Amino acid sequence: MSSVAVLTPESFAEHRSGLGDQETRGGVSEDEAYIPTYLEAFPPLPEKATSGDKSGEPIGAWSKIRPIKSSVVTQVFHVPLEERRYKDNSQFGEGEEAKVCLDIMQKTGAHIELSLAKDQGLSIMVTGKLDSVMKARKEIVARLQTQASATVAIPKEHHRFVIGKNGEKLQELELKTATKINIPRPDDPSNQIKITGTKEGIEKSRHEILLISAEQDKQAVERINLQKVFHPFIAGAYNKVAQEIMQETGARINIPPPSINKDEIFIIGEKEPVAQAATRIRKIYEEKAKSVTVAEVTAPAWLHRFIIGKKGQNIGRITQQLPKVHIEFTDGEETITLEGPTEEVQIAQTQIQDIINDLLTRMDYTEIMVEQKFHRHLIGKNGANINRIKEQYKVSVRIPPDNEKSHLIRIEGEPQGVQLAKKELLEMAVRMENERTKDLIIEQRLHRSIIGQKGEKIKEVREKFPEVIINFPDPAQKSDIVQLRGPKNEVEKCGKFLQKVIADLIENSYSVSTPIFKQFHKNIIGRGGANIKKIREETNTKIDLPTENSNSEMILITGKKANCEAARDRILSIQRELANIKEVDVSIPAKLHNSLIGAKGRLVRSLMEDCGGVHIHFPSEGSGSDKVTIRGPVEEVEKARKQLLQLAEEKQINNCTVELHARPEYHKFLIGRGGGNIRRVRDRTGARIIFPAADDRDQELITIVGKEEAIKQAHKELEILIQNLDNVIEDFMIVDPKYHRHFVARRGQVLREIAEEYGGVTVSFPRTGVQSDRVMLKGAKDCVEAAKRRILEIIGDLEAQVTLECVIPQKFHRAVMGLKGGKVQQITRDHDVQIKFPERDENQGPDLHPQENGDLNPDLREGEQAPRKCDVIVVSGRKEKCEAAREALLALVPVTVNVEVPFDLHRYIIGQKGSGIRKMMEEYEVNIAVPPPEQQSDIIKITGLTANLERAQTGILERVRELQAEQEDRALRGFKLTMSVDPKYHPKIIGRKGAVISQIRKDHDVNIQFPDKGDENQDMITITGYERNAESAKAAVMKIVADLEEMVSEDITLDHRVHARIIGGRGKAIRKIMEEFKVDIRFPPPGSDDPNRVTVTGLPEHVDNAIDHLLNLEEEYMMAIVESETMAAYMKPPSRVDEEPRGSTRGFVVRDAPWNAPGNKAPDVSSAEEFPMFGTVVAPRQASAWGPRKF
Repeated sequence: MSSVAVLTPESFAEHRSGLGDQETRGGVSEDEAYIPTYLEAFPPLPEKATSGDKSGEPIGAWSKIRPIKSSVVTQVFHVPLEERRYKDNSQFGEGEEAKVCLDIMQKTGAHIELSLAKDQGLSIMVTGKLDSVMKARKEIVARLQTQASATVAIPKEHHRFVIGKNGEKLQELELKTATKINIPRPDDPSNQIKITGTKEGIEKSRHEILLISAEQDKQAVERINLQKVFHPFIAGAYNKVAQEIMQETGARINIPPPSINKDEIFIIGEKEPVAQAATRIRKIYEEKAKSVTVAEVTAPAWLHRFIIGKKGQNIGRITQQLPKVHIEFTDGEETITLEGPTEEVQIAQTQIQDIINDLLTRMDYTEIMVEQKFHRHLIGKNGANINRIKEQYKVSVRIPPDNEKSHLIRIEGEPQGVQLAKKELLEMAVRMENERTKDLIIEQRLHRSIIGQKGEKIKEVREKFPEVIINFPDPAQKSDIVQLRGPKNEVEKCGKFLQKVIADLIENSYSVSTPIFKQFHKNIIGRGGANIKKIREETNTKIDLPTENSNSEMILITGKKANCEAARDRILSIQRELANIKEVDVSIPAKLHNSLIGAKGRLVRSLMEDCGGVHIHFPSEGSGSDKVTIRGPVEEVEKARKQLLQLAEEKQINNCTVELHARPEYHKFLIGRGGGNIRRVRDRTGARIIFPAADDRDQELITIVGKEEAIKQAHKELEILIQNLDNVIEDFMIVDPKYHRHFVARRGQVLREIAEEYGGVTVSFPRTGVQSDRVMLKGAKDCVEAAKRRILEIIGDLEAQVTLECVIPQKFHRAVMGLKGGKVQQITRDHDVQIKFPERDENQGPDLHPQENGDLNPDLREGEQAPRKCDVIVVSGRKEKCEAAREALLALVPVTVNVEVPFDLHRYIIGQKGSGIRKMMEEYEVNIAVPPPEQQSDIIKITGLTANLERAQTGILERVRELQAEQEDRALRGFKLTMSVDPKYHPKIIGRKGAVISQIRKDHDVNIQFPDKGDENQDMITITGYERNAESAKAAVMKIVADLEEMVSEDITLDHRVHARIIGGRGKAIRKIMEEFKVDIRFPPPGSDDPNRVTVTGLPEHVDNAIDHLLNLEEEYMMAIVESETMAAYMKPPSRVDEEPRGSTRGFVVRDAPWNAPGNKAPDVSSAEEFPMFGTVVAPRQASAWGPRKF
């Protein structure tokens, strides 16, 4: 039994080296060195076995190797314009066709490229596995080509065979041809089957239905196998040839549509007509077969997509020019197949060969291995990295998808671009191998703050550390881990930077709440937000105030702890200035704090309400502090302090709590007007009664706190009051009808206020039109009596009501009313009056008798003109209250004063873009008018309220004094002094990175200027500042110059091998030596004539000490260097240079080669015919018109 060996390149190399070794040894004979036979080295290809030879063993070693055929194919086909479903050329590549193709690619997995032909037809190239290509092609035909309908007639008895068992055959046929087939019902006499779909689909369906019918028909059927390429000639243009044959012979001819890859043509009919039709078809085939050929073009598989071109442009041009030529590419194979008429095939072959030759001259490819885990980083975010490389080097880079588990990356393009792209990708891979990953634990609540709005903050971090990739977890993951990846040093720096950012965020997230009386919130905000803006900017904090309609008095301050406290102090100081506010601290044991605060803060809230709205602040829980802060008006603070201490004492001795329920509408009556009722109960019993707040769930719950006896007494009194309120009665009172309107006006506002205040009592006035003075009241007895008393009080006020006129020029009305009428509303509330402003007179003429500066006397003197109607403001109410309200209105009339300010200071008062004058107007709530520059006037006018004018005038004069002082100071600081210093000393005076000169400038508060390179006086240094400071700075510079003049420079010789050790990592060692010995040491640059020369500069004694130190270091380092070099030489492997040269080898030798037989000769290695070069076209020995032989 013979053994067969397959010779691989590795075994061949070993064999050659083995022969060489044996020959160099010289002692081995040819018998001992085994030489393989030709058949052993080159086993022959297996021959095709005959059909009867089934039991024979495989012939040769090649029979074990199965041929591998690629499963990826490419097909190109054409859709004519008239059959295109979407013909909007303006949207080509972006319209519905592109969407349809994308959907088909996702469904089938095939790759589709569209291109538009010159005739507006659609060229479609489909690439992928054969099954996917066929599915994709079927989908494209169904969705991109227009739908049509046709009928086919077959005998009625054949319909059931088309339908099949349970309709399976029909469903399969519809699925296969992508059509809709409607078969008449059994009771319908029609034999017409309707087919709906694309033209190709209809042809397929018709073909299949006729085949089914023919199989069931007893007529003759003949199958003719003809190559697919000849079918169009047999069908003819628009199927004319086939129709002529059918008309002449009477036989039916079924030719498979182009989309069906079948060679069989069916002829159905009577035997004689079938035979005649078959003869005609074979005759046409034989005529056309002579003019049709099949050719192949060889090109490297990686070039195929470049030959096809972008979106099939290159092949599209050829197929448009030669539509009868079919071109097919097979992925993984180097052969391109062309079928069609001989002349056109030759033209197409020449054009494709030209494209191949052109691509081979200017295209190249290479493959590199990069670990798959780095592939996504090479691609970059949204393909940024790989797209940049493609565009920059004009190459194509194929990175395998993750599911292939491949490390191979292929680069194709121009040779230079391929090499540059390869270099960059390898560098990126090496860099990534050296990268490290670091996880930072950052609370998720801080992630948004670090990222910033629209990613602005994290973008700055990434720009600062471009080599570091920062990955935040998805918010849905609830993870605190932020991952950093990049070079080790950069990752460490980025991590430290982020830790600092986090620390700042945590530090800046401190918050404190400060209670401020609601009426002072507008003063804290200031005019136009000036005050609050200033506090925010100067303290660098965020300050949030409650909304206007909110009942909260708390102002929230957020930022650094120290800044928050500073902002709080400033806000509290504003409150103290505006009101007589006092703040006291009371010491109460911490264990009593919770009981004093009460459930949900009810107890402390009732205490604050009793004492005029003071603020009581307890320390945070767990702090252990006993200090309780009370802030508010002086009298109320003292009252709150006493009550708080009393409560604390009661809590320590004996304290009880009792709950009582009463309807919410009774609460106001129980409390009484101004808290009078409940205060009397407290004073009599000593118990504290707490009513529910607006946000409490149980609005009926009343809590009584105090000693046991006091609680019982208070509980009893409250129960009596509640029982009286539950005793509902009806009563009436007499009210003059002339006052009825006051009570029911404004949708009964006065009546609603009475009902809320007096336990929900119902007051009913007579309806309009009823002449009655009887007013009905219904409610609790006490509430009804109290409501009657209140109605009588209101009537008394109405009887005593007077009307006064206040004359204020109309131009001041807006200022008097204030923003949204706030000032007038406040006067109305404070004085309990009604104020009515006149209608505005839009057509008023000039004021003939102007009244200014609040000098508005309502009483006219004899002979004076009456005031205009539009200037009269009417005030209604009790006389004394109306007079007080009129005085308040007159106080709001703006007044104008003049302030003299030197004209040259006006621009400084106005400030940049008016910021200075705007700030003063907002701060003092006045209007400041500066005269225009052309007037050259010194007078500035200030308009505002009298109270504000004095402050504004003082502020402007203070600003003038500051500006004048600044002018004087600027003149003093403008003193200039020049000094001459040799330019060679300038670098030493400046210092490293300007350190020396910056220190002099800082120490002496001066500006020092050195001459520019182009200046004539290169030795002049200019010092600007106060005269005294300039002189001291000059002395400091001269001292440095004196020290420099004493310095000397000496050159020493140090072996260049020790330089690196003396310098140290990043120059740390040499800097330490220079600082220690106070000298400057310079080493020679690379490529210097004398690499061992080192220069030492400094004072003589320092230079000597430094040189001694350097020489000692050289001696120490040289010992180590010599030792290491000796050891390296010892460990070095022996050189093979001196070995004897190997003997010459005979090359690769085989026995029993074909050329050793008599009459044969060895092949000529230099012959291009026997050993063709890559890319050279070798003419086939014999071409067949039938195409390549198929087995």
